Amino acid sequence: MAGRAAGGERRLPRDCCEGLGALEYRQVDVTAMVQLFGYIDVTDSGFIAAVLSIAFNPLFWNVVARWEHKTRALSRVFGSPRAACYSLGAVILMLNCVRSHCFTEAMKSQPKLESLDCHWAYYSGFAILAVGTLFVISSFLALGFTGTFLGDYFGILMEAKVTSFPFSILDNPMYWGSTAVYLGWSLMHASPAGLFLTAVVAISYTIAMLYEGPFTEEIYRQRQKRVKNK
Repeated sequence: MAGRAAGGERRLPRDCCEGLGALEYRQVDVTAMVQLFGYIDVTDSGFIAAVLSIAFNPLFWNVVARWEHKTRALSRVFGSPRAACYSLGAVILMLNCVRSHCFTEAMKSQPKLESLDCHWAYYSGFAILAVGTLFVISSFLALGFTGTFLGDYFGILMEAKVTSFPFSILDNPMYWGSTAVYLGWSLMHASPAGLFLTAVVAISYTIAMLYEGPFTEEIYRQRQKRVKNK
């Protein structure tokens, strides 16, 4: 008789068993996600401040830099493009300090994930943070202050594209290095909230790169056209 084993024991049809297995997998998967988000209080004021600061920073410097490129208003106010670029860079550095403070405070105010609160996770996080710091510092040294802080938008153009380390192995190493710093910091603190905020950092930088890359390339194309027309 269909659905019975040789010994007369009843068994469920194959498709029924597979359906139950899939349903059980989905339930476990959803439960794991619920448990993970159970460590994150998205209504916490510190967490909200961290998300807002992460999203605001790249929006701010892109809007201001494009406005400067279009109007040269900051260059007129500060007397020169270089002085204006240094002033914007100082503001960006200050905003980044505020962002890092909000990020750290949001982690401290929320619970740790027990499975990450161990030596291997701590030292893995430390290694990732160290690599991220290396990318950030080496990028700054390769680009210089004006190259790092959107000097192109102020008319301070580089003579040639930077291809030395870390640009020789990674596009946008400053952004990805900064993301790695936050990822490592989150692992060191065994913080689910920190991991979530790191994802927000990665998303905000990815959006910024989508806008900055083509615009910067257009700036240098316009310069090449002017040089050819002379």
